[in-house]
Amino acid sequence: MTKPTAAPCVAVVDDDEALRDSLSWLLDSVGLTTHAFADGDAFLGAEPDSFTAVLLDVRMPGLSGLQVQQRLNERGDSTPIIFMTGHGDVPMAVTALKAGAFDFIEKPFNHQQLIDAVQQALAKHQQLHQARARLEAVQARYAALRPKERQILVHVAEGMTSREIAEYLDVSAKTVEVYRLRAMKALGAHNLAELVRICVALALVEPLPTKPRQR
Repeated sequence: MTKPTAAPCVAVVDDDEALRDSLSWLLDSVGLTTHAFADGDAFLGAEPDSFTAVLLDVRMPGLSGLQVQQRLNERGDSTPIIFMTGHGDVPMAVTALKAGAFDFIEKPFNHQQLIDAVQQALAKHQQLHQARARLEAVQARYAALRPKERQILVHVAEGMTSREIAEYLDVSAKTVEVYRLRAMKALGAHNLAELVRICVALALVEPLPTKPRQR
């Protein structure tokens, strides 16, 4: 079950105490809740998935920002990360982006730039949360289907006709239609295209390959 959406809370992870205090004050001033950490280990030990965005320094004693990101990725944590980088750290920031970071900003940074980046990261987190909730709802509906309904839906999404499915399962075409319509209604699929998208999202069928553009 998806957890209820909590109030946004931004983690600030930096070994510079003055900068942590400054960032916390800045974000608090625009109505955001913050929680500051002096190093990556402290952050990782504080249930990082409870945060809606992370401001993470690249270079820190102990675990580096990239190592913290790696640990989060290993946990399957998708919280948006904004890296804070010093002069000369841009190559590291590019590496972080390739590993899934949301953005990076260079120190010293403009206050409005940082606020904008955090707000965008929070919006992304909300989108991810909503998408996850929709997927979990569909998974629950699919799990509640009868085995035969699930089987028929997959065959429909694979492109088989009702007659082909009926012959394959040794049932009547009418039975296939009844099961198909009942299952589509349960999943909230109003047409074949929606059904295929749902089956792809549930990893029941492979997505169609993208057609190359005509030259």
